[in-house]
Amino acid sequence: MNANVKIQPSAATPARLTEPSRLALLGTRLRQGFMQRVLPPMVILLVLGLIWELLCRGADAALPPPSLVLEETWELIVNPFYDNGGNDVGLAWQLFASLERVAYGYLIAVVVGVGLGALIGRSDFAMRGLDPLFQVLRTVPPLAWLPLSLAGFQDSHPSALFVIFITAVWPIIINTAVGIRNISPDYNNVARVLQLNSFEYFKTIMLPAAAPYIFTGLRIGVGLSWLAIIAAEMLIGGVGIGFFIWDAWNASRISDIILALVYIGVVGFCLDRLVAFIGQRITHGTAAA
Repeated sequence: MNANVKIQPSAATPARLTEPSRLALLGTRLRQGFMQRVLPPMVILLVLGLIWELLCRGADAALPPPSLVLEETWELIVNPFYDNGGNDVGLAWQLFASLERVAYGYLIAVVVGVGLGALIGRSDFAMRGLDPLFQVLRTVPPLAWLPLSLAGFQDSHPSALFVIFITAVWPIIINTAVGIRNISPDYNNVARVLQLNSFEYFKTIMLPAAAPYIFTGLRIGVGLSWLAIIAAEMLIGGVGIGFFIWDAWNASRISDIILALVYIGVVGFCLDRLVAFIGQRITHGTAAA
C-alpha cells in the first residue's frame, strides 16, 4: 500500500466551521431564542401595560396607571439598598429578609418531606396510618397555623418558619411517596441480588428512581413557601416584603404595593426556575421543566 496516498474525507464528514461561520451560527441561535422565548412575553406585557394605562388614566380611576406607578416608585427602584434603620429599608433588604425565612423553612420541609415520603412509599403500614392524617392537615390554609404557632413559639420568627414548613412539606411528602411507589420492580430485584442495605438502597435505587417525582414536589413546595411567607409577614411585622405591602396599604401608597407585587412575582419565578434547573441537572432531563 502506498504510504503517500491521502485519505479524503467522506461527504458525510462535517467540515470544521470557520470563526465567521461560528459567529453567524451563534447569531442565528440568539435570534431564534429571542424570537421564541423573549419576544412573546414582551409583546404580551406591552399590550397589558397599554390596556392598564388606558383604563386607569381617568381622574376617578381606583388604581394608578403604570406611568404614575413608575414615577412614584422611582426612588425605590433606583435605590433598593438604602437603610434608614428599623423597618425603613430598601426593597432589596425586604426581599432578602423574606428569602432568608423561606430558605430556612423550606430546607426543613425538604428534609422532613423527603424522609416521611420515603417512609410512606416503602411501608404499607405507614401509608395506611399517615396518609389520611396528611390529607386532612394539608387542606388547612397556611395562615390558620399562624395563631397556633405564635402561641406555641411565643416569637414571630420561628412562627413564620413553621408556617413556611407546614405549607411546603405536604407536596414534597406526597410526590416523594408516589415516586417511590412507582419504582420499577426490576430495580428492587437488583437490590435484593446485590444485597444492598437500607442506606445503599436509599442512595443507589430509591433517590435516583424517584428524583423526577421528588423535584416536582420541591417545585410546588418552593412556590407555596414564597406564598406563605408573604401572607405571614403581613401579620408578624418586621422587615420583609409582606410587611412592606401591609405598611404601604396603611399609608395608602398603592404604587409601592404594585411595585412590590412585581418584585414578588419575579422572585417567585426565579425560585421556581432555580429548583427546576437543579432538578434537570440531577435527573438528567427527566424532571418536569
